[in-house]
Formats: sequence, structure tokens, C-alpha cells
Amino acid sequence: MQTLNIIGAGRVGQTLGRLWQASGAFAVQDVLTTNAASARAACDFIGAGTPKPDLRAMQHADVWMLAVPDAHITQVTQTLSEAVALSASPTGVTPTIAFHCSGAQSSDSLAVLAALGWQTASAHCILSFASAEVAARQFAGTACALEGNPSAIALLRAAFEGIQAHCFEVASQDKVLYHAAAVFATNFLPVLQSVAEDAWRATGVPQELLPHLRATLLSNAVANITRMGPAQALTGPAARGDVQAIARQAAVVSQWDAQAGAAYEALSALALRIAKVRTEAEPTKASTH
Repeated sequence: MQTLNIIGAGRVGQTLGRLWQASGAFAVQDVLTTNAASARAACDFIGAGTPKPDLRAMQHADVWMLAVPDAHITQVTQTLSEAVALSASPTGVTPTIAFHCSGAQSSDSLAVLAALGWQTASAHCILSFASAEVAARQFAGTACALEGNPSAIALLRAAFEGIQAHCFEVASQDKVLYHAAAVFATNFLPVLQSVAEDAWRATGVPQELLPHLRATLLSNAVANITRMGPAQALTGPAARGDVQAIARQAAVVSQWDAQAGAAYEALSALALRIAKVRTEAEPTKASTH
């Protein structure tokens, strides 16, 4: 079984480490996080691994996963490359594969390692890692984007498919747009809901009703989108082409909160575009919403 070292065992690192250890895809070996306590907790959750105090204390592994925040990838990669330059690897043997888990960055972020003979890649799972425990339960069926060196991609594809992921490849130059799509699909939903609830509070909607509104509207919207697709699930003034209603609401929202007003206008413009395409595709169907 190939060995895996983990640098940055937060929610993503812990989730993948636990699933891979349990599936036999990798044997988790050394784990490095920001402090000893979190590294021990990560190893406990994963069910394997040895917490390490720093990078140079880590043993050689067949695969290295850099599950660190995007802003830290360059620094971690540089530190790792310096360790390799000093000793050929932390224990004198050059590792085979290194990959990071960023959705927005490509394997080019690991260029200094590639220059030393490493096979580099990136692997991004389209899943909301709210907690490692929840993500581990939800992971089966998750779509995972792979990018980078073909040999590294082949190994990662086998590892991810072994934990029931659906893998596909993304070109390096498309990573930023690809990740922005995931932001639209998941990260903006809590923002929109927060704005809606702030507006409801501002208009006197009782606080005790908000959880019910949240649960009902969101669950119905998700059910409709899942069943019908986003275009057919579109409702509201944009779906009806009611530009006057949109203008009135945009003005009121802007008076209440300028940023929310700008978002309302931008989203309404996109909604009108979707509605137009839907109407052109189905000219005989009139909106009943």
C-alpha cells in the first residue's frame, strides 16, 4: 500500500485521510498541521498517522497531500522544496507525487517541486466541508476535478474512485473559472439567504418565523432545481419579464443597503437572460409564475 503524508489536516485533509485510510487506497503516515494538538486530533479522526512537529521531521512518502489554504500553498511548497534540496527529501528519498486541494489554483503552484522531479497535480472535491465528520458521511458520489501531471492524475483518479468519487479532468487554464462556478453553486447561497433574512427583519417579519421560511423556501427551491433544472425552476419577476417590478425593487433594496441593491440588479439581469433563453427555447409556453 502506498504511503501518504498530509500537510494541513483541516476538514478536507481529515476527510480524505480518513476515507483513504479506511478504503486501503493509502496508508496515512505523517501528519503536519499548525500545532501539535490539532495534528494529534487529526490523526485520531483519521484513525492512523503520526503527528509531526515540522516538515523536516516527516518521513518519505509515496504521495504528499497539501490540504492547506490557498494563500499558504506557495509558502508550504517552497519550504518543502528547500527540505528536498537540502536532503533529497525529508529522509533522503525523493517523493513521487505531490498534490494540493485548491479549486482555484492549478498544479503550477507546485512548480518548484516539479522542477525537482516530483509529479504534481491538483484535486478539488465539489463538496461543502462543513465538518470532517459530516463530509466523510456525505462524500460518496462527490465530483472531483483533477488537473496536472498525467501519472499523478491516474493515481489520484484510482484513489478517489476507490472512495466513490466521480472524477473528471480540468485544464490548468480553466481552474479559476471552474472554481468560480463552484462558488456560485454553493458559497453564495448562505450569503443570499443572510441578505434575505436581514431584509425580512427590517420589514418586521417575526424572528421566530425565519427558520420556517428558510427551511421551506430553500428546500422547495432545491427540489425544483434538482427536478427541473435551473432555467425551468426560475420564478419571480424576472421569469415573468416584469422589468418595472425589478426596477422598483432594486431602488428600494439599494436605499436599504447599497451592496445588496447592486447584487439585486446584477442577479436580476442574469435572471432575465435565463428567462429569455427559456422563452426562446419554448416559444409556445407562457410563464405561469
